[in-house]
Amino acid sequence: MADREPPPLFGDDDENPDIFASASQSPPKDDPVKDQDDDQEDLFADAGTEISLDDDSQKEKAPEQHLSEPDPEDEDIMTTPQEEAPKMGVSEASTSGGVSKTSVREEKAKDIDEDDEEYDDFTLSVSISDPIKVGDGMGAYMTYKVTTMTTIPAFKKPETSVMRRFSDFLGLHEKLCETYAHQGRIIPPAPEKSVIGMTKIKMSKEEASSADFVERRRAALERYVNRTATHPILRNDPTFREFLEQEGDLPRSTSTSALSGAGVLRLFNKMGDAVGKMTFKMDETDQLNYGLYLHSYFCIPLPSLSPTEQWDYDFEWFEEKQTHFENLDLQLRKLHTSVETIVSFRKELGVSTATFAKSCAMLANSEEHTALSRALSQLAEIEEKIEQLHSDQADTDFFVLAEMLKDYISLIGAVKETFAERVKMYKTWKDAEAMLTKKREVKVRLELSGKTDKIAQASNEITEWEGKVERGQEDFEKISETIRKEVSRFDKRRVKDFQQSMIKCLDSLMETQQKLIKYWESFVPEAKAIA
Repeated sequence: MADREPPPLFGDDDENPDIFASASQSPPKDDPVKDQDDDQEDLFADAGTEISLDDDSQKEKAPEQHLSEPDPEDEDIMTTPQEEAPKMGVSEASTSGGVSKTSVREEKAKDIDEDDEEYDDFTLSVSISDPIKVGDGMGAYMTYKVTTMTTIPAFKKPETSVMRRFSDFLGLHEKLCETYAHQGRIIPPAPEKSVIGMTKIKMSKEEASSADFVERRRAALERYVNRTATHPILRNDPTFREFLEQEGDLPRSTSTSALSGAGVLRLFNKMGDAVGKMTFKMDETDQLNYGLYLHSYFCIPLPSLSPTEQWDYDFEWFEEKQTHFENLDLQLRKLHTSVETIVSFRKELGVSTATFAKSCAMLANSEEHTALSRALSQLAEIEEKIEQLHSDQADTDFFVLAEMLKDYISLIGAVKETFAERVKMYKTWKDAEAMLTKKREVKVRLELSGKTDKIAQASNEITEWEGKVERGQEDFEKISETIRKEVSRFDKRRVKDFQQSMIKCLDSLMETQQKLIKYWESFVPEAKAIA
């Protein structure tokens, strides 16, 4: 009894004892506090991870907190095992304290644009090969082997090969334009028909004479299909999949002929659209300034628009982009002309080099001096190799750089067409608004004149045109937002393509120069041996 220590003295703290003092000890079975905690905690016992709630730092921060009021920080800690334990079932109580991985992915999926190619993990590559001439005379045509390799589940097979003629490519482009052009999508243009080139192929019996034209067309078709395949919407189009994997011949496209009635009709339609754009001017900026004026000085609310689009505040973006693409088109055309000039000069240099090599070989045969004859013969061989280098470099400049520039000149034309579609959509909307105003004026005149028998019909017409105005505004907002996304994707792809083309051209140039140095270094001993 003498060794027993006296009980601790709480003094003034007896009335407010530390309720967390026994948290590290096992409470008795009949402890009411333990019974209360059993109803609220231990929801994650099946997770396989033991979590301690006895944090000394928490006790120091909140010594007066009651156990029945869970700490938000403890809730965050408790959600971790829930996310890391796939075997545990999700209950109503468990989801109340945190957000599961599934819901997080769903929220992220909402923020990701459904047609953004950066989040498309599937691959799709197409190669065009084996051009074959079918038939003779003016009825002849070329067919190409289209080989597709893909991991997209919508395709029937991961690898397919079909035969397609040139008109099938044009028909594919026409169908894609009919489906997506009015939505503001940028449709990669197909290669243009060449009446002169095809006439030479049809009338000539020797394939070697038209081999250069056929190879250029094959490469252009391959670039066209792969550009279409990189678009996240077009690559999943049923028409595009049918083109790539349907066995046999496709339905003949009758409106792709260069001299057909449909071609003449398209020409007139383009002329009409051009005249329409010249006579109609979008007054978006004036409407925006007027709306901001009313909002600033008279507190009149701005027109109710989609909160995600807000096209009323971004009209300058479209004007700047139109100016940008006009300047880009002009500069690309100048650069394309310069590159084609370089290609022409390289080919001429190759021809001149070959002529020089032949002259050196003939001179070596007629030279009596042995060392000089041997040196001239070696020089002729080197010049023949250099001629091949010039020819290869000219082909690289043409297919890698010149053709890429030509494709982007056509693509900018497609971008301009999307802007023209937006103008047409805007005109349709404004025409509907003008007609609605006229219908309302007619109704007011009928009411003033007392013609009540026609008021009901006028009201119905007003309701109808109000719906058209609303749909016109929605369509205009939608195409404006789509064009913004398409232009953003186009700019990213353009920068990437230019980078790849520049690197390929530079690598080819450096390799050519290294071979030239190697050739001339090998000739130095022969030149010094002349005595």
